[in-house]
Amino acid sequence: MIFIIGLKILFMQITVGHTPDSDDAFMFYAMLTGKVTSPHFEVKQVVEDIETLNKRALNHELDVTAVSAHACAYIKDYTILRSGGSFGKGYGPIVIAKQDMSTDKLRRSKIAIPGKMTSAFLLLQLMIGKFDYVEMKFSDIPDAVSKGEVDAGLVIHETQITYAQNNLTKILDAGDWWRSSTGGLPVPLGINVMSDKFGPDTIKKFDEFFRESIVHGMAHVGDALDYAMQYSRGQPRDLIEKFVRMYVNDVTIEMGLLGEQAIRTLFKFGIEKGLVPDFEPKFA
Repeated sequence: MIFIIGLKILFMQITVGHTPDSDDAFMFYAMLTGKVTSPHFEVKQVVEDIETLNKRALNHELDVTAVSAHACAYIKDYTILRSGGSFGKGYGPIVIAKQDMSTDKLRRSKIAIPGKMTSAFLLLQLMIGKFDYVEMKFSDIPDAVSKGEVDAGLVIHETQITYAQNNLTKILDAGDWWRSSTGGLPVPLGINVMSDKFGPDTIKKFDEFFRESIVHGMAHVGDALDYAMQYSRGQPRDLIEKFVRMYVNDVTIEMGLLGEQAIRTLFKFGIEKGLVPDFEPKFA
């Protein structure tokens, strides 16, 4: 919605979707609390898990939204923002189980995944090929593995560093595989996109606004972490800080050519394996 006084446009009200995860909250902290402001935008916050946001992007329901990098192969009429990406620098989603197992055995196992459009799912397919899977909420996966409901679990977010609390073992690391397969590119996991209906100039303005929010959070880590703790899911502050620092980094502020190359490489691999449709990403 555009608000007008006389002939002067004051601001646009836009819907902005992010996940109930501490790294996203850290990035949006300054924007959503008024620590940084824009003369162009009024933000209406929408909070959903990443796979729900992926599905809402398929229907073009939100003006701006976090999505999995993988999901961009299926959504139309969105542009990838240069700020706000979650890139793993030498680490990424992992596969956990009760005990170590070979890759061949893993291929024959039932694996819990956090969603078919998540980047983690695409990465695991690239690593081991097709496999039997069941979708579930990412935070439920460690318990499902512990209870024997599945043979293994593909975990993302803070469960990448809390799985040992369930006496589980890491058996595969997508970050290790990606690093060796790409010569050290960061792992593209989550990104933010904005509807093409706004046009390139407005998209760039929002991208700059979002970048200011991230920079403010990184300059005021304590305050941003205080805000992010509402999405801690009962985990201690030191663990949440570790997780945030893993996925809010220099590539988050501005993906640069390295981030672009990482995203293009993910799709190149997926297209070559027939796992995603031929797709050319658009960047702000």
